[in-house]
Amino acid sequence: MQVIPPEIKKILDKWNIRGLVIMSLLFQTFLIFLAPLRKRISKKWVAAVLWTAYLLADWTANYAVSQITKNQGKEPEPGDPPKNKKLLALWAPFLLLHLGGPDTITALALEDNALWKRHLLSLVSQALAGVYAVVQSMENVLWPPITLLFITGTIKYVERTRALYSASLDKFKDRMLKPADTGPNYAKLMEEYDSRKKSNLPTEIFLTEEPGKHERPPTLVKPDREYLTNLEIVQYGYKFFETFKGLVVDLIFSFRERDESRDFFKKLKPGEALRIIETELGFLYESMYTKTAILHSKTGTLFRLIAFGTLLASFFLFHRRPLKYDEFHGADVVITYVLFFVGFALDFASLVIFLLSDWTFAVLRPLKDDPEEEKSSIDSLFNWFLEFRKPQWKEHICNGNQSHEVLTTGFFSRRWSGTIYGFNFIGFCLKAKVSRIHQKRSCNLFVWDSIVLVFDRVIRSIQMLVGSIKDVNRSIRSVLRQRSKKNKMFRYTVYAVYLVLFAGIPEVFAVLWGYIDRIFSVKSYLDEIRFISREPLTKNQWEFIFYELKDKSEFAEKPEDAKKVSWARGEWALRDTKLVEVDRLMLYIENVDYDQSLLLWHIATELCFQKEEGEEIKNLSSESYDDREFSKIISDYMMYLLIMQPKLMSEVAGIGTIRFRDTKAEAERFFKSRYIKDSRDMKGASETVLSVDNKIEPMLVKGDRSKSVLFDASMLAKELQKLKESRNGDGKWRVLRKVWVELLCYAASHCKATEHVAQLTRGGELLNFVWLLMAHFGLADQFQINKGDARAKLVVGK
Repeated sequence: MQVIPPEIKKILDKWNIRGLVIMSLLFQTFLIFLAPLRKRISKKWVAAVLWTAYLLADWTANYAVSQITKNQGKEPEPGDPPKNKKLLALWAPFLLLHLGGPDTITALALEDNALWKRHLLSLVSQALAGVYAVVQSMENVLWPPITLLFITGTIKYVERTRALYSASLDKFKDRMLKPADTGPNYAKLMEEYDSRKKSNLPTEIFLTEEPGKHERPPTLVKPDREYLTNLEIVQYGYKFFETFKGLVVDLIFSFRERDESRDFFKKLKPGEALRIIETELGFLYESMYTKTAILHSKTGTLFRLIAFGTLLASFFLFHRRPLKYDEFHGADVVITYVLFFVGFALDFASLVIFLLSDWTFAVLRPLKDDPEEEKSSIDSLFNWFLEFRKPQWKEHICNGNQSHEVLTTGFFSRRWSGTIYGFNFIGFCLKAKVSRIHQKRSCNLFVWDSIVLVFDRVIRSIQMLVGSIKDVNRSIRSVLRQRSKKNKMFRYTVYAVYLVLFAGIPEVFAVLWGYIDRIFSVKSYLDEIRFISREPLTKNQWEFIFYELKDKSEFAEKPEDAKKVSWARGEWALRDTKLVEVDRLMLYIENVDYDQSLLLWHIATELCFQKEEGEEIKNLSSESYDDREFSKIISDYMMYLLIMQPKLMSEVAGIGTIRFRDTKAEAERFFKSRYIKDSRDMKGASETVLSVDNKIEPMLVKGDRSKSVLFDASMLAKELQKLKESRNGDGKWRVLRKVWVELLCYAASHCKATEHVAQLTRGGELLNFVWLLMAHFGLADQFQINKGDARAKLVVGK
């Protein structure tokens, strides 16, 4: 008995190679256009689709080559054209070209770069397999175009292997290391010193110190004008990328590099700093995950021209040969032409991406020594092109009738997602969708919100139905259990059947669902759709962060001072406020772990926020409203990082998950016990938490077994409520704003550099920008060389 009918099996045997070749071409086309989207968008469906296409592209090409090799050794089927196998041999180098991958993606994740040896071995094996397929079809009348195609395919695959090799962290670090510095020739110096001493010549050794910061001429000068041009943004971004890419591999920087960067960034406007960091992160992304870095070298450009030339020559040789359709199958000829034409189209697309990349502008027009030098016509042309990638800001009216400029850069122009995600603890406990502060008015967003709303209602309905079934099941089971105690026959018949059908089977499904959820994290994906909020970056948010770090950089002259400033978790901000209540607030920072501090201040911020929600916010001043909005967004963002992005917070997370679960359990029990009617009433729920008397500390009542911080946060919120607006604006919202900036900076500086780089493939995060901005202001651990080189000099007195 045949599982597959003979007719279908015959079709599959006839079209399997053709189908695989077409699939391989489709995957290449798909990847070259979709891969750049992953640095602009953080949707998980994009990552899932790319992951599938990336893996299937290699598998399809490899399997197709093996099928071609296998097919060459078979006897021709009756009715097949006599030389058709020779045409199929032409497809082998095409598949080698496909294995070289598109220029827009070489590595799916940072770990793929470490597998460059595997790709090198695959290159050799696939090249040998292709040669074997051609040898089997000897003497092949198509050997000239096949040979040229092999050159093209080999160059493309070598480019991919070389890109992976260059981006592997150990090789990336090796290329950045400077030549070994042995210092002065000690042996020779001592010989000369001893010789002159024996000659009774007055000789001394002096150490010539390197000039100090204020004695050296500045090596990087900002143009003396109000704004940097678009081309200058890219040039400075490339300059700092070449310097600070060592952060990825934990290299140590000198005091010169620190002073150069810090002095330059102090003169920048916040918007200019944002654009330069955007460009830097773009260069970092392209050097780690694409072929861009190697293609912009002289060798890479030369070999790419050779690859395109051989592809073009191969096509002309194939096309000029008179094709006899009785020798080749018509469909195979058509597929071959499609392979050529699509190959040309993809190469043209790669050329356009190559020419319009930031690397091209930075390499062709390097940074000038004199920033005031007159701009050429080429500079003007490049500035015009780069104008389309400039961040776009749009004025937005918030709930408090305050006007803010939000980041609204077009999808194809943006360099990162520009989104700040948020996770609200109280909203999650109440299963309430947190509304956006900056609500975008777009059709796509309206459709998405409508889908999420329907999805949320369906889940709620299912949960209510399951709860009702459990209640009914519990009542029936109780009745049947009482009846079974009186009647043994009933116990072993009706009650036994009931336990199997209505208790045992649901339990089996519950266990299966538990396994599925643990493997695929279904519940976390559903929670992310329902409870993750999204806010665009606003100009005043970035300005808050920029000026806070700029002020702190004034206290970071020495590496040890920079470490103290960058490792502050709120205590620096509280001491800077000069409020009398600081000592009580300091207890919630100095005496607690970082993850505990995050949860404490997040819940306290939300309680204060909900306390003033509604009509109360109209009484706030413009500055207080901005501080309130900033604190709310960053508070939710930090909780999002702690709960939803554990890799980014792995160095500081501690027992955050346990503490979160304990606090959530206590909050849900508390809300249930207070009979809160509207479970989505976050304001009412917050007021209920604040209404609890906190005369005795929760620790003294509950002990240390439970890690819940719900009512500790309530105590903190009440302390914050006591803060009055001072003359310099230091009210509770100004204090919260400063504390949240420090908590954000602490997380950014303690996140692994490789995790920052990995996040670039998922749309980027505000955390990545803060990390790089701190480095530019000298607030990083890598600046450990405090003094310049002292050189010994032998001086002979007269």
